[in-house]
Amino acid sequence: ATGLESEPVVTDADSAAELFAEMAGRHAALADFKRALVAINDEMKSWDSPVRDGDQVLFFPPVAGG
Repeated sequence: ATGLESEPVVTDADSAAELFAEMAGRHAALADFKRALVAINDEMKSWDSPVRDGDQVLFFPPVAGG
């Protein structure tokens, strides 16, 4: 959605939700996180999961399939 393969970020966000909100402020293409999924260090996590220095955080947009 952002056109970037990756983006190093320095943040004060404490949770995945806070980080997503920060990134949505930078990238208008990011949608409402309530419909997306998040992974931290290759593990699916909840939005209230903490983020720490050095974590790799991935946001997955909602997709349709069948």
